[in-house]
Amino acid sequence: MIRYKDNGQSYSFPYFRLKCYNLDSIKLSQDIYLSLGSNLGNRFELLQQAVDAIFEEIGTIVRISSVYETPAMGFDGSPFLNCVLLVQSTLSPHPLLSKILEIEKTMGRERIKSKNYASRPIDIDILLVDDEVKKSKTLTIPHPELANRKFVLQPLAEVNAKLIHPVLQKNVIKLLSETKDKSEIVKQSKWLTNPLKEYDLSSYNYIAIEGNIGAGKTSLATQIAADFNAKLILERFKDNPFLPKFYEQPLRYAFPLEMSFLADRYQQLLEDIKQFDLFKDCVVADYDAYKSLIFAKVTLQEEEFELYKKLFHLMHKELPKPDIYIYLYQSTERLLDNIKKRGRKYEQSIEASYLQKINEGYLEFIKTQHNDNIKVIDISELDFMKNRKDYLSVLKAITG
Repeated sequence: MIRYKDNGQSYSFPYFRLKCYNLDSIKLSQDIYLSLGSNLGNRFELLQQAVDAIFEEIGTIVRISSVYETPAMGFDGSPFLNCVLLVQSTLSPHPLLSKILEIEKTMGRERIKSKNYASRPIDIDILLVDDEVKKSKTLTIPHPELANRKFVLQPLAEVNAKLIHPVLQKNVIKLLSETKDKSEIVKQSKWLTNPLKEYDLSSYNYIAIEGNIGAGKTSLATQIAADFNAKLILERFKDNPFLPKFYEQPLRYAFPLEMSFLADRYQQLLEDIKQFDLFKDCVVADYDAYKSLIFAKVTLQEEEFELYKKLFHLMHKELPKPDIYIYLYQSTERLLDNIKKRGRKYEQSIEASYLQKINEGYLEFIKTQHNDNIKVIDISELDFMKNRKDYLSVLKAITG
């Protein structure tokens, strides 16, 4: 439980215990195409097991091709089941290869240094990583045999027919028509399941992710928007001319700062959330309008705050309310560490007492809300931007 005292009265909130070391920005994901094959044991279950492991260890699975049965190529063996995945991940090629080898090993694959092919429970090959061209002792991208394998080209064309081979400069359909591999491949009626479906956000049209300064809300909102085809709304704090001045002279610039934030948040939320987007499934924002009142209560003098509060409530009535409100709770010590790491010059003078007051303001707001759409997540034990499993733990806390 998170415990909070107000005027001698104690309150507590249930929470999910997680952790984040906030990053100021998210490393952009790459489009990675992987080929999966199996010709030992329960081939379909092994493919599904590999898909699940790739989702947990490597990145978000965007598309999965149909499963095709194909004859063993280059040796006598049982037929393979094959498929191709499009995965989005921040892993660079060599760390990606290391993860793949770990997955194969866990699933019983024994790689023997031999030029001869052999049957295997799972085989995962890196086909392409964006339009990167790379050759080393352990890894060649694009895969050198890509254009010579019909069992790769057929499912790859299904995943992205417009994909251009960065060396041959031909799209996949062209390569498929020209390949010398005339093997018969048979499309299977059973489909593999994308593990992302276990994290259901379909009931939420508007998701607000909140937290103190340095909690990681922008990073989390950005990743969720990418994974769930959401329209992303990020607070435009960098454009506020009063923010650096406020940290230097808080008494002088508090009121213009809070008024400018209020006006900008009102305009942004009103326009962006109400504007229908045919190509997005929902909206995710890295702030909620109520943060204006929380910060203003800490920064403004009493008379200023009373005036500000009247204006806020008039404007707040017109704004859409989030279907789910997620508060990322972080200790003051960790917040200060995150702020230091991201290195914004004007934030370096922020004091622990200021962050503590903001934290108390959020918790005071949360305790007045009597609905089920608020989730407080203590992010004290996981690094959800560097560790894929930790990010999935956050998703489980949100959707569970």
